[in-house]
Amino acid sequence: MEYIENRTFDEIQLGDSASLTRTLTKEDIQLFAIMSGDISPIHVDEEYAKSDMFHKIIAHGMWGGALISTLLGTKLPGPGAIYLGQTLRFTRPVAPGDTITVSATAAAKDPEKRRITFETKCTNQYGDVVISGTAEILAPTEKVRRPRVVLPKIRLHDPGAHYRQVIDLTTGLEPVPTAVVHPVDRYALLAAIDAAEANLIIPILIGPEAKIRAVAEAEDVDLAPYSLHATEHSHAAAAHAVALARAGEVKALFQGSLHPGELMQAVVAKSSGLRTGRRMSHVAILDVPAYARLLYLTDANLNIYPTVEDKRDIVQNAIDLAHVLGVEKPKVAILSAIETVSPRLQSSMEAAALCKMADRRQIVGGVVDGPLAFEDAVSPEAAAAKGLVSPIAGQADILVVPDLESGTMLLKQLEYLSEAQTADVVLGARVPIGLISRVDTPLARLTTCALLLLLARQAKTRGG
Repeated sequence: MEYIENRTFDEIQLGDSASLTRTLTKEDIQLFAIMSGDISPIHVDEEYAKSDMFHKIIAHGMWGGALISTLLGTKLPGPGAIYLGQTLRFTRPVAPGDTITVSATAAAKDPEKRRITFETKCTNQYGDVVISGTAEILAPTEKVRRPRVVLPKIRLHDPGAHYRQVIDLTTGLEPVPTAVVHPVDRYALLAAIDAAEANLIIPILIGPEAKIRAVAEAEDVDLAPYSLHATEHSHAAAAHAVALARAGEVKALFQGSLHPGELMQAVVAKSSGLRTGRRMSHVAILDVPAYARLLYLTDANLNIYPTVEDKRDIVQNAIDLAHVLGVEKPKVAILSAIETVSPRLQSSMEAAALCKMADRRQIVGGVVDGPLAFEDAVSPEAAAAKGLVSPIAGQADILVVPDLESGTMLLKQLEYLSEAQTADVVLGARVPIGLISRVDTPLARLTTCALLLLLARQAKTRGG
């Protein structure tokens, strides 16, 4: 066990010193900003900081003062020391990546008041003094030796950072005409208007005109810039949207205030729908705080008990989407309860079959492996502990679930226990289809529309 021990007033002699070394990281700056509420753009806005002549001067007082306080509170004098005052002088800039050594030297003692004055300084990796000053400490008189407390781990997450990268991919692209189906509540209508203002879609609003205008009036939205196609009810709105897509008048569909099943019923209609030669499937694009990349989960919405042939299309749809988002060789994990093939577990058998399909180039463009348990797909530590050798282990981009039931449970667990955001699309139809729910964040809805734009433009490039 590691201990922390102090030095009392009587033990400390003039000239005694101690030091510690830390490297400043971007995460340190973000954490201090969270603690202090200091959101000055010179600290937290990289683009602003780059354009400012003092862009390297970052959080001097708080960070430097905290390091000095840590040194005095843990080493010299250590536990029992009471901070009375401190002066700091900043002489050089400090930037992320700089390694700072903090030192304190006993310069004066006041036996009557048990006070010690320490000369303090911080030097960078080049030996330059970046902070100097003095600290006055009420030194302890009793010896203290205690086990060192293990501090909790802190994981910083920038909510929506991955989603903003997706939206950035649309820069310079012209928005696509998009049928917004039955937007008769504030969530759906505002999502469409926000996406239009972000230059992602050109919304064609379809549904009962009176209801749409009532929502617009309640939300102070001007509908004059947008087309509105009046229908009697949601079923008619879905059918009309599909007809517009078949005629080439819209390049994407966006779910409004109707159940996704009602929209998809019109989409999959044999004679009047948007079927192609490929099975349609749902992909949830997840921004998970604990995961370093976007996570694609399929299918948790459309195919209830897909066959192996269905899953071939489900996998290929997800791979093609990952390509559109810039993932050159997505890693595809075919999930099961275990990572070995067992005739008693159908999902493991189907996973093995899909891997062989990939070997035979019936699935192309990605690295496919399975069966894999969920932890094997997302955790290198779990895979290593099992001795699992896989090109996917701990690095999965795409998770392919056994069926809709398991997919929905996994998706909701990630949303509600892991604070994941989700943007949802349906692939394999003549046009991409965006799905939303009331619990989606505004950024997630924007990301869904960005996906529609990227997919529609990709289809146009391919001559679709």
